[in-house]
Amino acid sequence: MRHPSRREFLKSSLTACSAALTSGGFVESIAAATYPRRGFAPAAQLHIKKGAVLNMLPPQLSYADRFKMVRDVGFDVVQAPTTGDEHIAEEIKKAADGVNIRIDSVMNMDHWQYPLSSSDPAIVEKCLAGMRTSLHNAKLWGSDAVLLVPAVVNAQTSYRDAWTRSQQEIRKLIPLAQDLKVVIAIEEVWNKFLLSPLEMARYIGEFQSPWVQAWFDVGNVMLYGYPQDWIRTLGKSIVKVHLKDFKRTKDGYVWVNLGEGDVDWAAVREAFAEIGYSGSVITELKGGDEVYLRDVSRRVDRLLLDRT
Repeated sequence: MRHPSRREFLKSSLTACSAALTSGGFVESIAAATYPRRGFAPAAQLHIKKGAVLNMLPPQLSYADRFKMVRDVGFDVVQAPTTGDEHIAEEIKKAADGVNIRIDSVMNMDHWQYPLSSSDPAIVEKCLAGMRTSLHNAKLWGSDAVLLVPAVVNAQTSYRDAWTRSQQEIRKLIPLAQDLKVVIAIEEVWNKFLLSPLEMARYIGEFQSPWVQAWFDVGNVMLYGYPQDWIRTLGKSIVKVHLKDFKRTKDGYVWVNLGEGDVDWAAVREAFAEIGYSGSVITELKGGDEVYLRDVSRRVDRLLLDRT
């Protein structure tokens, strides 16, 4: 997580969650615990690591060459996908270590096709198995978080069932996460679930565990909210961040490169500064060559880190 004091962060997270659940008003407790005071350091002074998802790198290159390219274009860290093959997992670790690039986090791969919210125990078990693999990948690679889409609401799964079923299954994973010292990071990703920052804060708070926190995606929430509002509401529960940009058009919407959409990057930068965020920001965009990736890296510098 790259916070100045991991122990203090975990302790404060658990305290905030417990307070939210035991007080008479949940919303008031969340606001008190997560809405920051004015006067934090400007974004340029925050110790934020910038990274890219591994899938943005040219797939025809070896892992060693992909990680070298990540470093050369200016990124500090990488998010890698779940890897069930132990030999490939070891190859990825060796490649990252060889160029001194940290695998910052793991993107769990089985939560869409096999959601924890399913009524079918066999489907749920596939997702649990995928998360166990992801958590062990994270331990091997030295990562401190695994991204999890917790549930999918659809014609077969109600919102209430998605909430209760997914929480029940995630609680089964917490002992392993604690043992491996890897956070389960919950993300909202157009799954018709956790549609407001207050709901997401409540969902995470009900676990009362420092090993279940928030993965925040700047672009995903643009469909029905403002990222700066989500950042301030989720506050210290945010352990990782995805960067995307989103543009509304008369025909619908389109994903665009950073700085070419409707995200108010100045407001996002200010919100991250206010909550004192000092984790990583991972670009999750289409893939490309070295010239393209170098441009993406510079866009993060300019738009979010206030660097020229």
